[in-house]
Amino acid sequence: MSRLFCLYGTLILLVTGGCKEAVPVITDSFSSEIRLNQIGYYPDAVKKAVVVTELENEKFSIVDSVSGDAVFSGTLSEPLDWEMAGEVVRIADFSEFTETGSYHIYIKDVGFSFPFEIKEHVLLPVFRGSIKGLYFQRAGMALDKKYASQWHRALGHPDDSVLYHPSSGKQTGTLNSPKGWYDAGDYNKYVVNASFPLGQFFLLEEQYPNSVSDGDLNIPESGNAISDYLDELKYEMDWVLTMQDEDGGMFHKLTTKNFEGMVMPHEATNQRYIVGKGTAASLDFAGAAAQAARVFMPYNSAYAEKCLQAAKKAFNWSIENPQLTFVNPEDISTGQYGDTNFDDEFFWAGAQLYITTSDITYLEQLNKEQIDFNYSPGDGWTKFMRFMGIFTLLENKSLVPDELYDELKEGILSTADALTERTKTNDYFQCVDDFQWGSNSDVLNTAMIIAQAYRLENKPEYLTAVRQSVDYILGTNALGYSFVTGFGDNPPMFIHHRQSAADGIVDPVPGLLSGGPNDDKQDIAAGVIYPENVAPMKSWVDHEDSYASNEICLNWNSPLTYILGFLEQESK
Repeated sequence: MSRLFCLYGTLILLVTGGCKEAVPVITDSFSSEIRLNQIGYYPDAVKKAVVVTELENEKFSIVDSVSGDAVFSGTLSEPLDWEMAGEVVRIADFSEFTETGSYHIYIKDVGFSFPFEIKEHVLLPVFRGSIKGLYFQRAGMALDKKYASQWHRALGHPDDSVLYHPSSGKQTGTLNSPKGWYDAGDYNKYVVNASFPLGQFFLLEEQYPNSVSDGDLNIPESGNAISDYLDELKYEMDWVLTMQDEDGGMFHKLTTKNFEGMVMPHEATNQRYIVGKGTAASLDFAGAAAQAARVFMPYNSAYAEKCLQAAKKAFNWSIENPQLTFVNPEDISTGQYGDTNFDDEFFWAGAQLYITTSDITYLEQLNKEQIDFNYSPGDGWTKFMRFMGIFTLLENKSLVPDELYDELKEGILSTADALTERTKTNDYFQCVDDFQWGSNSDVLNTAMIIAQAYRLENKPEYLTAVRQSVDYILGTNALGYSFVTGFGDNPPMFIHHRQSAADGIVDPVPGLLSGGPNDDKQDIAAGVIYPENVAPMKSWVDHEDSYASNEICLNWNSPLTYILGFLEQESK
């Protein structure tokens, strides 16, 4: 390509391929009206920024962050009226630009965008950061400065002598139930929402083993010749195993009676209880433990066998207690994680146990007549488990009868096709058009479905849809935020997270995904103020009181980690 000098008054630009728009010197002031992936793009990816402007026939330039040179130019699209975002926007499409480097977009009268990179493995730091975020959620241990940097803290919640609540079925005694991750912005631990995320984390390890090496995460177990990823997952699995009753059923949660205040873990000293017992927790655990048995078998066969036997016991208990619904007792007000229909949980647990054991009994118990392939916003811990079962069955074609395999494959491809089509017309190129609690996890769970379709049929449009879902999470959204703490130039700073609120450190704990826009805005009753008449895609505030839009949660980080890991492996 030729390199030309172009004179624009007193500005001289060194450009590639012809004369481009003149650009001023890059400053530290960036426009929030240019929304793009603040981390960056793989060289061969579709690359689109969304610009909120009424300017017509306006040019945009890609500017090298180091040299300040304009290296590519294009013209913004015709205006698009996006109702979900409440905006009129234009698209800057620079997909054809593939040179690696660090860049900004510049638009006259709009300004410079946040910086971004184009390179291979561009998402690797966020991928590892999303896993390291789990370390910061560890209960029952101090976080040493060597591993936690400025976020080091004292030990909180050893949970070595937890009282049984009467709802557990036990009137006296205590349970030794240490370790595990804090579930969300609170300090409680929930079996349902430990097992479901573990299932998504384990899926990544099964499909892309050794995505994380020993030492990659700088955690206490680094250097033990086992992947840091498996070390971190085991810390949670160790806790969940302690929550199994002698008869095989699972206690529902380990919690205080009410949520603690915004204090550090070691300052949250209210009595904790083992609360409830039910079918949902037991089946979710059975599914995750059966996966754990497969994942850990090459490294620790005794531990894998322990997980498998526990999974069998929990499943058998659930067969005998198929409709034991958990509801918070009157004196407990922490997260309920309730459910009343356990078809999805039975399918997930049965599928995992069948693949682990090859025992045809588990396959025969699957309710194959009512497999629902449709994804609806809000399909989190209550319904997404059926997809987790489907994914595992599709990964093990040799063990699945042809007729069932074909049905599952057709169903996933059909759903993925429909979701992919939505990305072509939806505001900000993602699949969700109903923004509920944890909408960012909906964006990523739909991406997980499309990712499985890509593993079945390597259609480029599937990969593009998954990548654009991540673009949305990392800045190409109506708020112009990268929703992952510590990543991007405009991340959340005031997440609903007790440690981040109480530790006196400006930056919140890194690697945690904010819940995202929530049009229901349940926390208005608690005094959270949203902009007046705010559009659905903007129903989010960066405020620590906003538990409805800006909390973090294990089952939001798990699809984030999966999708980032998937892209790092498939974008080669």
